Amino acid sequence: MKKNDIILLLCVLLLCSVIFVVVFFAMGNSGDTAVVTVDGEEYARLPLEEDTELLISTERGTNLLVIEDGKAFIKEASCPDKVCVRTGAATEIRTVVCLPNRVTVTVEKGE
Repeated sequence: MKKNDIILLLCVLLLCSVIFVVVFFAMGNSGDTAVVTVDGEEYARLPLEEDTELLISTERGTNLLVIEDGKAFIKEASCPDKVCVRTGAATEIRTVVCLPNRVTVTVEKGE
C-alpha cells in the first residue's frame, strides 16, 4: 500500500467512527419514560436517563422495578412464577407484566 492509500483508509475509518458516535447518541433513550401501571391505573412515570429503584407495593404483593443503563426491568417479585423477572427489560415493543400483582411496565419514547 502506498502512503496515499493509507491516508485515505484512515480518513474513511475516522469518518465512519464519527458517524457511529453521532448516530449512537442521537438514537439514545433521551426523554424515554418507563410507565408503571397497577390495576390499569398509572402508578409512576420514571425517566430512563436516571438509574432508579422503585418498590411497587400492592395488596397482592410487591415488585422491585430497577432502571439501569437506560433499561427498565423487574428485578424482584413476590409472585410465585417470577415470569416478570425473567422477561427482561421493557422496550417500546415489549411490555413487562406481572399478572399476579397486576403490574405492567411499558416504555414511551421521548420527543
